[in-house]
Amino acid sequence: MKNDKPENLSKKSRVCPVCGTKIPENAKRCLVCGTDLSEEKSPKEKKAEQITSKRIPEVKMNLAALIAIIVAFLVLIALLIFFIVTRGQTVETEGADLTQTITITPTQSSTPTNTATMTPLPTWTPLPPVEYSVKEGETCGDLALQFGVSIQSIILQNNLNSSCAINPGQVLQIPQPTLTPSPVPSATPEAIVSDLSLCTHTDTIIVEANMTLGGIAANYNVSMSDIRIYNNLPNDVVRQGQTLIIPLCDRLPTAGPSLTPTPLPPYPAPNLLLPRSGEAFTAADEAVTLQWASVASLFPNEVYRVMVQDLTSTEEKILVDYVTDTKFILPANFRPTDTNPHIIQWSVSVARQINSDPNDPIYEEAGAMSAFRVFSWVGSGIAPSPTP
Repeated sequence: MKNDKPENLSKKSRVCPVCGTKIPENAKRCLVCGTDLSEEKSPKEKKAEQITSKRIPEVKMNLAALIAIIVAFLVLIALLIFFIVTRGQTVETEGADLTQTITITPTQSSTPTNTATMTPLPTWTPLPPVEYSVKEGETCGDLALQFGVSIQSIILQNNLNSSCAINPGQVLQIPQPTLTPSPVPSATPEAIVSDLSLCTHTDTIIVEANMTLGGIAANYNVSMSDIRIYNNLPNDVVRQGQTLIIPLCDRLPTAGPSLTPTPLPPYPAPNLLLPRSGEAFTAADEAVTLQWASVASLFPNEVYRVMVQDLTSTEEKILVDYVTDTKFILPANFRPTDTNPHIIQWSVSVARQINSDPNDPIYEEAGAMSAFRVFSWVGSGIAPSPTP
């Protein structure tokens, strides 16, 4: 009986559909979970009850951990947004740099303006000293005044003592003066030139030696630009033998009331133009032309007095002549006859005739004398033939 009981229990027992406890087959209620087993249910209902009866697993978490998870989640989202924005800006910057590198905006270059071409001034070449034989009664001061140099330069050139003691007949080496070129006149704005092609009042000249466009313009009282335009000159350079047509329609100053009255006697000192102070002429130059600017419209009895002196001549050599023009050509008999360079000094002033005899005129000063200018001239070594 004892051995059969377990087998009978195992065969007649069943399992509680709720908690899975083995219970007798005829039990009405589960002894463990208390489920009512009196009503018979189909296998599907049993299975549904089994599924329904299972509980959802509960997740338990404290408040601090939950806050930490939320904060970490927000930080992650912020980092993700920052990365996306930064990446977009980098792409835009690279695109902008690429555009700037490829697209180059051309810069506008400034138009070069025409600059006035200045005529280079001649450079002074030092001349060798001049031999001079001391005369009776002459001192170093007399020689310095005569040749236009300093006493110290004579002492240094001849190795003399500080008192510059010299004797009659002694041959000295007189240094030639170092000449300073005259200041270049500042450029003045040129007047507006009218239509020169309609000008019929003209004068034709042939350019001579040592003539410049500035001197010609000053002589005729016209602007240099008028002469350039009328003769189609590319610049201000003129050459000896060249033919120029001088337009006289727009002479300066223009017609009309003048704010500055025309100068009356006594006249101011003339402004010397050519040759420049310190200019050197060689034996090949057969003539030297002196030019100066007009001081005013002279009266019929007024002329320009030209005084020329050879400072290095062994004998006194002075030339005084009267002309109505603003230029004077040195005569052939004034040209040096030796091969040494001579220092020649010249000046101009205005004179007035005070008598009525045209064959024997008498003049008096009518204005201030100009500043002295000097130039050097080397003779040909051939004495001029006597004039019949």
